[in-house]
Amino acid sequence: MRQNQLLMAPPHAVEVTLKRLGANLRTARLRRNLTVADVAEKIGTGPRAVNDAEKGKPSSGVVVYMALLWVYDLLGQMDSVADPARDDHGRTLAQAQERKRSRQRKGLGDDF
Repeated sequence: MRQNQLLMAPPHAVEVTLKRLGANLRTARLRRNLTVADVAEKIGTGPRAVNDAEKGKPSSGVVVYMALLWVYDLLGQMDSVADPARDDHGRTLAQAQERKRSRQRKGLGDDF
């Protein structure tokens, strides 16, 4: 069976961001004076999943990360992450790909 290369060696920026997210989730848990076991029970998983997410492991499922954000009441802050209105680069690319008409389309006139 082939191993997912993204899990084995994610792009550096992805790896750094996952580690930062994990550290931030750990800080959020500690500030709320919760144990790993408490959080795992609240989100319906085992302590290993919480520990792995806090370490920023790429093999952790996105649902674990989202559930941790939810349990710490931080999920609403994720709205701006994938907000199309804030995607200036994507909008620029889309506008560059739009087709321009080479000539104006003439409508039907009333002179038959």
